[in-house]
Amino acid sequence: MEELPHNRDRAPGQPYEQWEEEAKGLIEEEMMRCKIGYKQLSRMLEELGIEESPGQINRKVNRKRFSAAFLLVCLRAMGAETLSLKKELSNAESK
Repeated sequence: MEELPHNRDRAPGQPYEQWEEEAKGLIEEEMMRCKIGYKQLSRMLEELGIEESPGQINRKVNRKRFSAAFLLVCLRAMGAETLSLKKELSNAESK
Protein backbone atom coordinates (compact mmCIF):
# COMPACT_ATOMS: atom_id res chain seq x y z
CA MET A 1 0.00 0.00 0.00
CA GLU A 2 1.41 3.37 -1.01
CA GLU A 3 1.82 5.95 1.76
CA LEU A 4 0.49 9.44 1.21
CA PRO A 5 3.01 12.22 1.78
CA HIS A 6 2.50 14.38 4.84
CA ASN A 7 1.99 17.90 3.56
CA ARG A 8 2.33 20.48 6.30
CA ASP A 9 2.24 23.41 3.88
CA ARG A 10 -1.44 23.47 3.04
CA ALA A 11 -2.85 25.87 0.52
CA PRO A 12 -4.96 28.72 1.92
CA GLY A 13 -8.51 27.73 2.69
CA GLN A 14 -7.65 24.25 3.91
CA PRO A 15 -9.69 22.83 6.81
CA TYR A 16 -7.33 23.79 9.64
CA GLU A 17 -6.51 27.34 8.51
CA GLN A 18 -9.28 29.02 10.54
CA TRP A 19 -8.36 26.98 13.63
CA GLU A 20 -4.67 27.83 13.33
CA GLU A 21 -5.63 31.50 13.13
CA GLU A 22 -7.87 31.14 16.18
CA ALA A 23 -5.08 29.46 18.19
CA LYS A 24 -2.71 32.28 17.25
CA GLY A 25 -5.37 34.79 18.29
CA LEU A 26 -5.77 33.15 21.71
CA ILE A 27 -2.08 33.64 22.47
CA GLU A 28 -1.96 37.18 21.08
CA GLU A 29 -5.15 38.26 22.90
CA GLU A 30 -3.83 36.95 26.21
CA MET A 31 -0.51 38.72 25.65
CA MET A 32 -2.38 41.97 25.00
CA ARG A 33 -4.58 41.44 28.05
CA CYS A 34 -1.48 40.89 30.21
CA LYS A 35 0.37 43.74 28.45
CA ILE A 36 3.40 41.57 27.77
CA GLY A 37 5.67 40.87 24.82
CA TYR A 38 7.53 37.80 23.67
CA LYS A 39 10.45 38.50 26.00
CA GLN A 40 8.20 38.46 29.06
CA LEU A 41 6.36 35.37 27.81
CA SER A 42 9.71 33.63 27.38
CA ARG A 43 10.55 34.38 31.02
CA MET A 44 7.14 33.14 32.16
CA LEU A 45 7.63 29.89 30.24
CA GLU A 46 11.05 29.43 31.87
CA GLU A 47 9.31 29.37 35.25
CA LEU A 48 7.39 26.31 33.99
CA GLY A 49 10.55 24.63 32.70
CA ILE A 50 10.02 25.54 29.04
CA GLU A 51 13.09 26.95 27.29
CA GLU A 52 11.96 29.07 24.33
CA SER A 53 13.65 32.27 23.22
CA PRO A 54 11.47 35.29 22.45
CA GLY A 55 12.35 34.87 18.77
CA GLN A 56 11.34 31.20 18.75
CA ILE A 57 7.99 32.04 20.34
CA ASN A 58 7.42 34.89 17.89
CA ARG A 59 8.12 32.64 14.89
CA LYS A 60 5.91 29.81 16.18
CA VAL A 61 2.98 32.12 16.84
CA ASN A 62 3.27 34.07 13.58
CA ARG A 63 3.66 30.93 11.47
CA LYS A 64 0.72 29.39 13.35
CA ARG A 65 2.68 26.16 13.66
CA PHE A 66 2.62 25.01 17.26
CA SER A 67 1.18 22.18 19.26
CA ALA A 68 -1.84 22.24 21.52
CA ALA A 69 0.61 21.69 24.39
CA PHE A 70 2.48 24.89 23.44
CA LEU A 71 -0.80 26.81 23.33
CA LEU A 72 -1.81 25.52 26.75
CA VAL A 73 1.54 26.18 28.41
CA CYS A 74 1.61 29.74 27.03
CA LEU A 75 -1.89 30.43 28.33
CA ARG A 76 -1.07 28.83 31.70
CA ALA A 77 2.18 30.83 31.97
CA MET A 78 0.22 34.04 31.42
CA GLY A 79 -2.27 33.07 34.11
CA ALA A 80 -5.28 32.35 31.90
CA GLU A 81 -7.89 30.41 33.82
CA THR A 82 -10.68 30.28 31.25
CA LEU A 83 -11.03 30.46 27.48
CA SER A 84 -13.74 32.13 25.47
CA LEU A 85 -14.24 30.41 22.14
CA LYS A 86 -16.47 32.56 20.00
CA LYS A 87 -18.89 30.60 17.89
CA GLU A 88 -18.83 31.73 14.29
CA LEU A 89 -20.74 30.24 11.40
CA SER A 90 -18.65 27.81 9.40
CA ASN A 91 -18.89 27.64 5.63
CA ALA A 92 -21.12 24.56 5.90
CA GLU A 93 -23.53 26.24 8.32
CA SER A 94 -23.83 29.43 6.29
CA LYS A 95 -25.07 27.61 3.14
